[in-house]
Amino acid sequence: MGTGKRGLLTAAVTVVCAVTVLAAPGTAFAAPKPTPSTSTSTVPGTVPGTGAAPRAGATPGAVPTPPPDKDLEKVRERLDRLYHDAAVATDSYNAAEERAKEQSARIVALAKKIVAGQRKLDRLKDQAGASARAQYRGGGLPPTAQFLLSDDPQQFLDGAGTVLNGQRATTKLIGEMTRTQQELREYADDASAQWRKLDANRKAKAVAKKKIKRQIAEAEQLESRLEKKQKERLAELERQAAYKAQTQWLDTGILKEIDGKASQQGRKAVAFATAQLGKPYVWGAEGPDSFDCSGLTSQAWADAGHPIPRTSQEQWRQLKHVDVKDMRPGDLIIYFDDASHVAMYVGDGAIIHAPRPGRTVTVAGAGTMPILGVVRPDA
Repeated sequence: MGTGKRGLLTAAVTVVCAVTVLAAPGTAFAAPKPTPSTSTSTVPGTVPGTGAAPRAGATPGAVPTPPPDKDLEKVRERLDRLYHDAAVATDSYNAAEERAKEQSARIVALAKKIVAGQRKLDRLKDQAGASARAQYRGGGLPPTAQFLLSDDPQQFLDGAGTVLNGQRATTKLIGEMTRTQQELREYADDASAQWRKLDANRKAKAVAKKKIKRQIAEAEQLESRLEKKQKERLAELERQAAYKAQTQWLDTGILKEIDGKASQQGRKAVAFATAQLGKPYVWGAEGPDSFDCSGLTSQAWADAGHPIPRTSQEQWRQLKHVDVKDMRPGDLIIYFDDASHVAMYVGDGAIIHAPRPGRTVTVAGAGTMPILGVVRPDA
């Protein structure tokens, strides 16, 4: 095997091995451990997460006092913003992860094509070499000269046919070698471009992961400052806010208009989502033991035999939009203006969704969050 072939084969094998490592499941979907921080506030001299000034005479590094009860509503709003921002970053992370998987698979396929193309080129070169050796054994004269110098008429005629066939074979061989070399160059260029995209998406994942961990850590630090009664009161405020939003949504009379029946695949998707109730939310997770919001909906529809995009934003962008009054169980409700959250409608004004870190897959009212729109996977 020539050095050129060995080099290309080695490079291709290296590509396959490297991509296999990049694509292998590992810590990508692991729950992040909050990064300890003495301060996450953006305003110097304030209590982390609230913007409030520390109490006078507080010892540096000491556990800060809990916020006054009157500020719990502000705490709730702050937590909502932090977890919303974490959800946006999670969608970015998931999108980068999906693109990286696609690019990794593309690179592996290109590497295999490069190896196969190089082997084909080597065979063509061997054929060309065999032709050259045959010419050498014929005295070094090309076939054209040999048959022209012949005194035998029959040999002359046979030689003419041989020359014509030889010229055609040579032209075909040269053309095939040229095409193979061009394909190899194109495969190499494509692989190089895919490597650049893969590297860009790895960096995008790293940035999104850092933001997710920061937002969740700040939210958890803020919650850790609350006393037991305050946590109970905060949970009550969250229930009241959800009840108020759901009541306002139902007061529009929308539920009287929603009477769609689930499709066969929709019923399967709902059954899958229902079976996940109680499992924890983990950003980037898509089962089987934990889920994020779009991980739940995408796996539910995959289980129903109808794969859909991985992220809530891509689900909103790619799936068919339907009017809220026309939705049926199994449809997906996309929330917030940035499509950062998704839930599955299960009927009777209810959804199943994976809310946020620290919570589990649960049933909630469809109107408890601002609805952007509804999409139908099996339209």
